[in-house]
Amino acid sequence: MRIIFFLFFILLISATVLAQDYNILDYGAIPDGKTMNTLSIQKTIDIANEKGGGRVIIPQGRFLSGSIYLKSNVELHLEKNAVLLGSTNVEDYSKVRWWKAFILAKEQSNISITGRGEIDGQGRALALKVDSLFYAGKMDSVNYSLSERRPKERMRTQLIDLLSCKNITVKNVLLKNAACWVQTYDKCESIVIDSVRVESDAYWNNDGIDISDCKNVRITNCIINSSDDGICIKSHSAKHFSDSIYIANCTIRSSASAIKLGTMSLGGFKNITIEHIKVYDTFRSAIAIECVDGGFLENIVVDDIQAVNTGNAIFIRLGNRKRHPSKAAGTLKNILIKNIKVEVPFERPDYEYEIRGPALPFFHNIFPSSITGIPGHPVENVTLENIEIIYPGRGNSGLANTPLSRLDRIPEEEAKYPEFSMFGELPAWGFYVRHVDGLTLKNIKLKIQFPDYRPALVFDDVKNVDIQNLSIEGDEKPKHIILHDTSDVKIDNEKAVEKL
Repeated sequence: MRIIFFLFFILLISATVLAQDYNILDYGAIPDGKTMNTLSIQKTIDIANEKGGGRVIIPQGRFLSGSIYLKSNVELHLEKNAVLLGSTNVEDYSKVRWWKAFILAKEQSNISITGRGEIDGQGRALALKVDSLFYAGKMDSVNYSLSERRPKERMRTQLIDLLSCKNITVKNVLLKNAACWVQTYDKCESIVIDSVRVESDAYWNNDGIDISDCKNVRITNCIINSSDDGICIKSHSAKHFSDSIYIANCTIRSSASAIKLGTMSLGGFKNITIEHIKVYDTFRSAIAIECVDGGFLENIVVDDIQAVNTGNAIFIRLGNRKRHPSKAAGTLKNILIKNIKVEVPFERPDYEYEIRGPALPFFHNIFPSSITGIPGHPVENVTLENIEIIYPGRGNSGLANTPLSRLDRIPEEEAKYPEFSMFGELPAWGFYVRHVDGLTLKNIKLKIQFPDYRPALVFDDVKNVDIQNLSIEGDEKPKHIILHDTSDVKIDNEKAVEKL
């Protein structure tokens, strides 16, 4: 009993220490939105850390600052109507890895960012000031993209960048106006991101959440509005991989893809569950699953995505960009996607964005969903179940034309950046499938609102296909399914099949 009481006492004392508050006003911070508070805020964090931990309070007001470093056992707590305002001078920022950020941490544990306040990076003003440095001759051309006419990503500041940290919580805060990615977690473990709102249509590359080579991650109840990918899981290291990630109950608007695995995929991804997601006004894919840098991608479950006004439903791609000298083509297998409904518009879905996705430089009709590997390296074991996709139709062979007689002319694009539009005009309006071994389609409903010159589904170099209860609406053509160089096919409606 004495031992139990002693342990309880120690835990109570520890909790008391960790709960102690440190208000930045007591350390010289001034909430006028003009005075630089970097030193005052950092001093508060340092003292809290030195005393064993506690909450650093950002009270009501506007606090201008450059980079601040979170430290172990410290919670950065933004009270209601508190604004942590990022400097528009890039020299006020530092970095823990490739690029600069507003809030940083490296190899820290038990760190949090919480509260009902907001973190505003003033990203457009910052990015335009960085842009002006190039034209003033103060920035090396290697850091500037002349083709895109903007400073490269590493020259623009993120809001949050945490590297090799453990036990992270980010909850309730509003993150807005980044100059680049909004928040990145790299090689971290045990992350909880809950009820966070992202409003970042300030500049280019405003990914809402980026998780790279992290383990044990929960992203729940978030609202993401970003002018790039909404939630993106990556693998930047050939020696690490992203593992055990759960994403649920989020609402996403994106001028790129809503949820994406990839593009960077050097190490790999496994054991990822994504469920109960609402997507709207999204330029690219509702769900994009990509492995193109020699890593592995396996054991993925996607369940219950409802997407409206979204440019593409499902994009699955195994490629080989050869970005690491020791890496051959990777693997992409064991994917289950179920209970999905997507409405694809005829016009571009991100029209009202300030920073819209780039228009394509060629004529095309509406793109189908696609599942594609590369020769000798198929995508393996994919199941799609209870899927409904509504397309606008209006595919016109006078605008762009890839007839079935030219299936072998569709480019492989093994090393190209993966996007649903990467192959150019495709010969199907519903699904295009190439280089796949093991595909089950069960309870699939595809609908077009107006006629399209293309068939609904095209399979090319596909093995072990099982199609059960496929429904095609709005397409009067007698043959909905085209098989080319495809074997071991089971289908409950042979009359709809044409073999080339």
